[in-house]
Amino acid sequence: MAAIQDRDYLRLCAELASCLSISQAAARRQVEYAAAQEGVRDVEARKRIASQLLDEAQMSRASQGEDANPGLDALLAASPGDEHFMLED
Repeated sequence: MAAIQDRDYLRLCAELASCLSISQAAARRQVEYAAAQEGVRDVEARKRIASQLLDEAQMSRASQGEDANPGLDALLAASPGDEHFMLED
């Protein structure tokens, strides 16, 4: 199946990908999967689904506050023994 080239649809998928920190292809797959579950095939319905998924992702992100990814922050923190270690000056 050929990819949809509607500019608004691609923009919504790109915003969804950015909000979820995933690739654009993965965001499009999520929208396609949700559209298949609802049994819709037209572009307007897919835009509506993408918009709904984006709204849900933004609400989820807003409810988590500023610290949206505490796991990454924990990985980037220095261990107590290595806090003051420097390779070069």
